Amino acid sequence: MLKILFLCTGNSCRSQMAEGWTRRLKSDRIEVYSAGVESHGLNPQAVQVMAEVGIDISGHSSKLVSDLPDIVFDYVVTVCDNARENCPLSPAATKSVHIGFDDPPYLARDAASEEEVLFHYRRVRDEIKVYVETLPESLYPLGGKEN
Repeated sequence: MLKILFLCTGNSCRSQMAEGWTRRLKSDRIEVYSAGVESHGLNPQAVQVMAEVGIDISGHSSKLVSDLPDIVFDYVVTVCDNARENCPLSPAATKSVHIGFDDPPYLARDAASEEEVLFHYRRVRDEIKVYVETLPESLYPLGGKEN
């Protein structure tokens, strides 16, 4: 089974959503994890908008890559620029892929209402779902298959 790590800055929002979607949609083909280059705690709005689509990530915890030392990943998927720039060194067998998603807390920082805050989280949640639906095929260059 393919092992994928979704990596973000704080493992609080985007990488957690990606892990939740992948568990829901691709658990038959992908063993999924998420972590951060820092640990910021689980974002409550991320938990809320994932619950709206029937995915419970409330039991997840914010982890560092160093919290997963014994796992050899096939792919590390960075979901923000900071994680891509600060991605810890991986074994040579691990392939890195970057797919950037907007940061909902940053987008929502000037929101005038809770509904406006949640709009940003929902948009990014749905964009992550669309990406996860392409896995694992979108990881393979030129439409090839992983051995």
